[in-house]
Amino acid sequence: MKVVIVTGSAGLVGSEAVQFFSDKFDKVIGIDDDHRKVFFGEDASTNWNKERLEEQFNNYEHLNIDIRDYEALEILFKQYSTDIDLIVHAAAQPSHDWAAKEPLTDFTINANGTLNLLELTRLNCEGATFIYTSTNKVYGDTPNSLPLVELDSRWEIAEDHPYYKQGIDELMSIDNSKHSLFGISKLAGDLVAQEYGRYFNMNVGIFRGGCITGPQHSGTQLHGFLAYLMRCTVTGEQYTVFGYKGKQVRDNIHSWDLVNMFWHFYQSPRKGEVYNAGGGRFSNCSMQEAIALSESITGNKMNYNYDEENRIGDHIWWISDLSKFKSHYPEWNWKYNLQDILNQLFESLTNRVTKKDS
Repeated sequence: MKVVIVTGSAGLVGSEAVQFFSDKFDKVIGIDDDHRKVFFGEDASTNWNKERLEEQFNNYEHLNIDIRDYEALEILFKQYSTDIDLIVHAAAQPSHDWAAKEPLTDFTINANGTLNLLELTRLNCEGATFIYTSTNKVYGDTPNSLPLVELDSRWEIAEDHPYYKQGIDELMSIDNSKHSLFGISKLAGDLVAQEYGRYFNMNVGIFRGGCITGPQHSGTQLHGFLAYLMRCTVTGEQYTVFGYKGKQVRDNIHSWDLVNMFWHFYQSPRKGEVYNAGGGRFSNCSMQEAIALSESITGNKMNYNYDEENRIGDHIWWISDLSKFKSHYPEWNWKYNLQDILNQLFESLTNRVTKKDS
């Protein structure tokens, strides 16, 4: 029997992984204790997604385990030690704003939780492939030192800069910058994942995501840029744009495209390899551009205000360069662009609102 373990299985990336791998593995075991509700409140609860997965996939088993609980995880890993072939680690405290409120909670989830899973993989199923969902926040605010040009609706990098054509690659420094405490806790997990791959010769892939989104995203003000923006456009809730004239740029990758990257890596894994994983030049937008596109899709006028103070450590311009991954896995490519993503978010939000009202 082949088993895949997915942490954060009711969240955006985790639930996408459950769906993606459900017909490729005999059993999918999800680990998720709905900590997102603790972080961001009842509206951010992923319980609805957990129930959906349990209804749709007969080979899915959901476990309510906190990844900081080594003993509970150990029971699971020992039970399926000969069957576990893939671990997709998507569970995290995902907000740099929230991390500053409870640094100990943030660090123990993102760093210690990751170490727990890597060590249990090493001890029980060393030949399995381990996927760590990292973040571009590991680069801190170094991207803000790039030569940027202000255009009508966005900031853009100078055309003569090497990053202009493809975006930011994995060679950018992760040192001597302001990361936010979230960036540091994720970087700790990132580095320990690399080390387990290289020191212990394990199949470990590290994917540094830009903005990841999709129709299962429970977006909130503190995390989930496009999903929360679309939610506010649909419901009329007030949205706040923080700094940079609303011209800050993000690339956006659909959760299916990201999990498809995991699938390609799993089929030909490497030892502690690091990849930037975002929408690249294929799918990116500024805040202003995202608002305009959301308004055109919904037909609603966005209710938002502007706060001149930007979020600490926030990037002004981020576009990921995926050249390294595409050179290693040339058959992979994006499937969903920005318009596709926003259309799906609108449809999903509308359906959820309708279902809730009924």
